[in-house]
Amino acid sequence: MSVSTGDSVFDWIDTRAEARAKAGLTRRLRPRPATSTDLDLASNDYLGLARDKRVTGAAAAAAMRWGAGSTGSRLVTGSTELHTELEYELANFCGAQSALVFSSGFAANLGALTALSGPGTAIVADQYIHASLIDGCRLSKADVVVAGHTDVPQVKNALATRGKRRALVVTDSVFSVDGDLAPLTELAAVCREHDSALVVDDAHGLGVLGDGGRGAVHAAGLAKSPDVVTTITLSKSLGAQGGAVLGPSRVIRHLVETARSFIFDTGLAPGSVAAALTALKVLREEPDRPGRALAAAVELSERLRAAGFRASTPTAAVVSVQAPSPESAFAWAEACRTSGVVVGCFRPPSVPDGISRLRLTARADLSEADIDRAVRVITETGASAGAVSRPR
Repeated sequence: MSVSTGDSVFDWIDTRAEARAKAGLTRRLRPRPATSTDLDLASNDYLGLARDKRVTGAAAAAAMRWGAGSTGSRLVTGSTELHTELEYELANFCGAQSALVFSSGFAANLGALTALSGPGTAIVADQYIHASLIDGCRLSKADVVVAGHTDVPQVKNALATRGKRRALVVTDSVFSVDGDLAPLTELAAVCREHDSALVVDDAHGLGVLGDGGRGAVHAAGLAKSPDVVTTITLSKSLGAQGGAVLGPSRVIRHLVETARSFIFDTGLAPGSVAAALTALKVLREEPDRPGRALAAAVELSERLRAAGFRASTPTAAVVSVQAPSPESAFAWAEACRTSGVVVGCFRPPSVPDGISRLRLTARADLSEADIDRAVRVITETGASAGAVSRPR
């Protein structure tokens, strides 16, 4: 038997990399500068609060007072008075009984799904849920059924024919690829008919939808429901970092004692907690911000469709524009960046339907001149990059 020198054990990685390159799916990190003249249509800073001086000032002051990090898990030394205040304010703002802050939205989704399910549970999940929810389903050890996108009858049939006593229905509120809205009211009714709980990831709804930006779950009248659990992120509309789960108090108590991504993870840094708290205060004081973000998304979509592109009709702040291939999507996004407009480029496996896209995110602080610039650059570069639009 020959003895390996160890040089070949990761050769399979090179093979996979070559396959991704041939398919036009290579990815790379792009460190961004602290300041730039580029127009940002790629971040999730929907309300334009990530650089708001009130928000950044609060983060800096909290770091000076509480330290750069939380120093431990939430159950040891990682909970501060700031964490408790943020949980109270989030629950109060969104209309839920209680809230629990995690270190990220990803961790919040993992914690919620794994703690609220298990081998005795059936999960019915929309086929386009976020990757963090998919991973939560995989780790749950539950029986998982994937329903068609926003297909309420399929969800109803899966619940009616399930082989487990307990059940969860899992969905995004606003789906991150095209920005379309889940039928939350209908899903909640089906869940109650079949004695199931509803778990909603409202990451892209909070701060954009509902009364004063209270989110899609609040807008659907489900925030106080005893059988609905909501997950959110603090890194989009609130411009900070972290995530949270909102819902009935007994659910939150259960997560504190059983959610592994909460128990065994270092608590969210105090600076991020203070930033989210301050952003929430700004949102209360300036309730017109959500409407401005949504209006900017609608205008972007309408003008790009008028130019002949296959742009989605936004229900929140996300607009997607279809490209003919992964390669053309990448070239199109690169051309936009070179022209000073930064856009998202979504390609498989990030897009579950296999259709590559530019993904644009509107912000409350976009001016009419910004929208003019964005439409002009996207239109001009779409032609030069071979992104074929529909005939007008």
